[in-house]
This record gives sequence, structure tokens and C-alpha cells, in this order.
Amino acid sequence: MKKIFNKEFAIGLSVIVAILILIFGIDFLKGINLFRPAHYYLAYYENVDELTVSSPVLIQGYKVGQVREVNFNYAKPGKIEVVMALDKNLQLPEGTVANIGTTLLSGAQIELTLGSGPKLLPSGSEVTAGVKPGLMSSLQDGLMPSIAGILPKVDSLLYNLNLLVADPALAASIQRLDGITNNLLATTQGLNSTMNTQVPRLANNAVKVTQSLDTIVGNLGQLSYQLKSLPLDATVDNVNQLTANLSQFSKQLNDKNSTLGLLTSDPELYNRLNQVSADIDSLIVDIKKNPKRYISIKLL
Repeated sequence: MKKIFNKEFAIGLSVIVAILILIFGIDFLKGINLFRPAHYYLAYYENVDELTVSSPVLIQGYKVGQVREVNFNYAKPGKIEVVMALDKNLQLPEGTVANIGTTLLSGAQIELTLGSGPKLLPSGSEVTAGVKPGLMSSLQDGLMPSIAGILPKVDSLLYNLNLLVADPALAASIQRLDGITNNLLATTQGLNSTMNTQVPRLANNAVKVTQSLDTIVGNLGQLSYQLKSLPLDATVDNVNQLTANLSQFSKQLNDKNSTLGLLTSDPELYNRLNQVSADIDSLIVDIKKNPKRYISIKLL
């Protein structure tokens, strides 16, 4: 009886199994799980730059599936068919848009914007395709016009800068700056030398001044002690008494009824005093002229 499982059959079966394992392993490494149920949706794009099989499908940054296939649609020339495998628990509503976006690190991806339609799209339905501007595209569209406008100004600035550098006055100014720098260096050295010689002398003078101030402070303290020991209370009492006497004397001078007041304010008394003084003068003159009339000398 001929054997059913001969050597050639076993080798062929092993090869088939190895090929299947290789296919499933490659899909597994790509992140495709053929045994996991999913909903499939289609989208048609004119350009799928950098979008590959196993690219992530996201909703608000959360991965809900991946690209299962990327095929050129010969029935619709110029269109590329993208098959998306989404989680079995996710079913897209009407009006959902699948936008292709690019990132700097992970390449292209599809970002789903869920629609607000009342009905849910069955698996295998087509969703609206869109393209989300990438970072580089946004930078190019936003910055290139600005850069194009800045370039002429930069060129003019460089031209003026070259003229300024080539100007002999600039070289002369730099030479003057070198001279000023050398002068400042020499001045600094002179100041350092002066400080080294004068600062100790000033310090000694400051010490002497401090000692003199200490002596003055000591003398002031001694003077304060002496002033404190003086009988200031008695002196103040004497001054107050003297002030009171002067005040009373002033009142008497101003009082016309007092003797002093009469002496200072009565004109008649003043005139009489003048008359008396004049009479005394006349008497003295007459005595000088006629002394015998007033002095008699008898000789024994």
C-alpha cells in the first residue's frame, strides 16, 4: 500500500505553513491583526504622500485603527483607494471626513473628524476624503511670502554694511578707539599705583583723625560732666530775680507818678535841673574871678 504522506508532501506542507507564518508575521509586525474583527471603510485621495499600510487612524489624537490597504483605483483614474480598518466597536456617522495629515516623526496618518449625521455608515462604506495641511506646508505657506519680502531688505542691509566696513573713517575710528583704550589702561595703572601709595597714608591719617575724635569726644564728655555739676538752678534763680528787678525798674521808669518816672518824664524838673546846673556854673566862674568875695584870710 502506497503511503499518503510521503516525503515530498511533507516538504510542501512545511513550505506552505512557513509562507503563511511569514505573511502573518509581517502583518503582525506592521500592527495588522488578521484575527481581530474590524469595520472597514474606504476613502479616495488624489495624493497619499507618505501614507503607507499600517499608518495610524486617529480620532482627536487617539488611535482607533490603521490603514489596511493602499491601492491605485484603475476604475477611477487619478484616485488612490485607501482601506481603513477600524475597531469593531466604532461605527462612523454620516458626514465623517478622513483627513490625511503629516507629522515630523511618524510620517503620514489619517485623522477622522466625526460627522453629525443621524445615521451610521455600514462597514465597507465610503467616507469623505480630505487633506490636512502639514507643519512644513503651513510653514512654507506662511513664511515664504514673508521671507521673500525680507530678502531685498537683507540684500540692501548687507550692501550698506559692506560700504560701512570699507569706509576709511571706520578704520580711523577703530584706531582712535585703540588709542583711547591704551590711555584708559595707562590711567588705570596710574590709579592703581596711586591707590597703592596713597591708601596706606590715608589709612594712617584716618587712624589719627579717629584718635583725635576720640579725644574730642572725651573732652566733650568731661565738659558735659562739669556743666552738669555747676549750680545751674541757683544761677537760673538769680537770673530770674535780676529779670524781675529790671522789669520793676522799667515799670518805675515808665510810671510818671514815681520819682524815677518824674526824673525821666517831667520837663519842669528837667528844666530846673538845667537851671541849677547853669547857676552852679555861674557860681564857679564868679568864684574864680572874685575869690576874695567868698574866701577871707586873716593874718594874726
